Amino acid sequence: MVIGVPKETFPGEKRIALVPSKIKDLKKLGCDIVVQSGAGELAGYPDQTYTDQGAKVVSDRGEVFKQADIIFQIMGPGANPAKGSEDYGLMKEGQILVGQIEPLTAKDSIQELSKRKVTSFSLELLPRITRAQSMDVLSSMANIAGYKAVIWAADHLPRVLPMMTTPAGTLIAAKVFIVGVGVAGLQAIATAKRLGAVVQAYDVRPAVKEQVMSLGAKFVEMELDASQSEDKGGYAKEMGDEFYKKQRELMTKVVAESDIVITTASIPGKKAPILVTTQMVDGMKPGSVIVDLAAERGGNCESTKAGEIVNHKGISILGPVNIASTVPYHTSQMFSSNLVSFVKSFIKDGKVELNMEDEVVRDTLVTKDGQVVNTRVKEALGI
Repeated sequence: MVIGVPKETFPGEKRIALVPSKIKDLKKLGCDIVVQSGAGELAGYPDQTYTDQGAKVVSDRGEVFKQADIIFQIMGPGANPAKGSEDYGLMKEGQILVGQIEPLTAKDSIQELSKRKVTSFSLELLPRITRAQSMDVLSSMANIAGYKAVIWAADHLPRVLPMMTTPAGTLIAAKVFIVGVGVAGLQAIATAKRLGAVVQAYDVRPAVKEQVMSLGAKFVEMELDASQSEDKGGYAKEMGDEFYKKQRELMTKVVAESDIVITTASIPGKKAPILVTTQMVDGMKPGSVIVDLAAERGGNCESTKAGEIVNHKGISILGPVNIASTVPYHTSQMFSSNLVSFVKSFIKDGKVELNMEDEVVRDTLVTKDGQVVNTRVKEALGI
């Protein structure tokens, strides 16, 4: 069994799907490793670190696909619309692809993988169960996004975050408001608190109040009917227009008094809901900062532009994309660990054994034997 690791081709991507320290774990499963030369350079993992661990390094990308039974990719076809299609011609029937492939929106890509009889697994579809926590790439990358959001906001804010008592007088702590208390939101809360800010947070799921308070932040209470706000997998669900309208009205005051607003609300396979309107931004103090972590999904802020910093009447609105790639050394490490944990569920003694009774395998398997086999994907794409 050979696992191939090609260089990532997504524009600006610096990560690699497998770090050298995890090679020994794959060898214990009976796997050999082939890596494209230079694939780990931008993440801080030169070729020599792979050969030192017993991997084979080849210069030709096509050779990686030719030798590999399983391909590891961070941004596979679908998740990489600009360059992902260039790999179709390198894939072979029965080859297994494991990575992120945007299965709920990238219909053409999913059908192409099916047509080529590639067995594809989408890590975005992992069920939120205890056993799958060690495989959860979305949570791993969201942790980094929450951390970076606060660092970026602090860098753009024309004031310090903590309260300081100085010979020149006392500096009042900055006020930070986190919208959406998933993994990214919780990490943002923790990071902002460590930097000394006064932190408030809000989520449509009242159940997260205890988590917010445990980190020393205040949970913003909004008397809204959020009984249907969470799906059985633990993800926030898309709510109706009337719900979002009422929510925006109640948030206006909190946003206006905040120096930093960080939004994190994203619905899998859907456009991000607008939570911060232009009217809300107009009410903020000049110099305030908004970091919209949902920029790649259309943004939670009405004025967000993905990949840009918008100045709206003195308010900086940041729309970062591919945040994980800005910390490639550690995010590659985390993604790699998730990937290896995942393939352990179906590689036994150097052989692939797909147990369709295993919900980790069943829920993430997208295409196999020339068919789109995932029910959730078929429904989302109308297949």
